[in-house]
Amino acid sequence: MSLRDLPEFKAERLTEICAFELDTDALSNWNAGLSVRSADDETSISILDVIGEDPWTGGGVTSKRIAAALRSIGDRDVTVNLNSPGGDFFEGVAIYNMLRAHPHRVSVRILGLAASAGSVIAMAGDDIAIGKAGFMMVHNCWVMAIGNRHDLAEAAKTMEPFDDAMAGVYAERSGVKRAEAAGWMDAETWFNGEQAVEAGLADGFLPADMVSENEMQAETMRNVNAVRRIDALLAKSGLPRTERRALLSEAKGGTPSAAPTVMQDADEIAALLKGLSTTLTK
Repeated sequence: MSLRDLPEFKAERLTEICAFELDTDALSNWNAGLSVRSADDETSISILDVIGEDPWTGGGVTSKRIAAALRSIGDRDVTVNLNSPGGDFFEGVAIYNMLRAHPHRVSVRILGLAASAGSVIAMAGDDIAIGKAGFMMVHNCWVMAIGNRHDLAEAAKTMEPFDDAMAGVYAERSGVKRAEAAGWMDAETWFNGEQAVEAGLADGFLPADMVSENEMQAETMRNVNAVRRIDALLAKSGLPRTERRALLSEAKGGTPSAAPTVMQDADEIAALLKGLSTTLTK
């Protein structure tokens, strides 16, 4: 076990009734070009992407990848460099539990953003450092459910223990009552670096010169993130994942069965986002 007595997070994937999508605000505030300036590659793990497999890039951080990294590190302390907008809730829980079970110190460094499932992973650290310009975001599980009122009520009931367990993890770390942590989640709360330390969700600050930015990487990912945001907005409209992928592939001149590619026209992306945001918020 890690040095802290961290709570285990039990969450069984329920793909038959729900799907977890990226948060559009988190994507908007995520700088994908951030990384640590120097790291001990032998004992560090980088989580600098969305959580779970990403269909738009073929990347993403999976629990399988983290398990392999931990096996390679072996019987040593681990440093986790984290900058993620979140993603697959269950993958985030699995990664949290793996880090929690590591028998040596786990140090988490939030380089830019630890949002949603990324914030759950951060809680596995024996110590957590965040940049003063960094952010942490916590919220309730976001799901898609289809059916009549009984089906929707059952879906809501199913998610209650997940949200309660997540509130327990945040409360354990911060020292606040579980109800207060649940209130943070209900309000989809954003903490800047100073607020995260003040709330007890982080222990201290990263040195200002520890984080570097790859501007080319940030620019490359800008359009990718825009397409991810379109996909998330379509998800909130209730469109199933397969239909969203097909629609976006057609919009980009591809075919529904083709591997996803990314739109390169920034004006086209901006227009689609504006139209979708207007439509879905009416």
